[in-house]
Amino acid sequence: MSYEKKMVVEVMYKAHYCLICQYMDEAVLAIIPRYEEYVEYRRIDILHGSGKKRFLELSVYLFGEEGVYKKLRIAPIPSLFINGELFFDAIPPEPMLEEAIEEIIDQHNMRESYAKTKSSG
Repeated sequence: MSYEKKMVVEVMYKAHYCLICQYMDEAVLAIIPRYEEYVEYRRIDILHGSGKKRFLELSVYLFGEEGVYKKLRIAPIPSLFINGELFFDAIPPEPMLEEAIEEIIDQHNMRESYAKTKSSG
């Protein structure tokens, strides 16, 4: 199965004063350049506009509407989602993050798809 789109890596980010959010963001940004042809990075600012909406969508995905709106369960902060799936609820060591990205690349034959796109364009 080939995959035509980039994987979406999203970091739940509260604010600049949240140190663990900054460290998560920095950990991801440190390796993203190695995978720029495969990864679309999004920092989700959970306190504002579309970021707040996306945070609630991911929380509902994890815990269901009742879990979020009645039991007040939310996605971890910070956390890292790949293609809408929670991969890390704490800052991952670089090798673990690379392994997760490589796993998605391999599962979706993204190298093959990228090579075809590059050679035809």
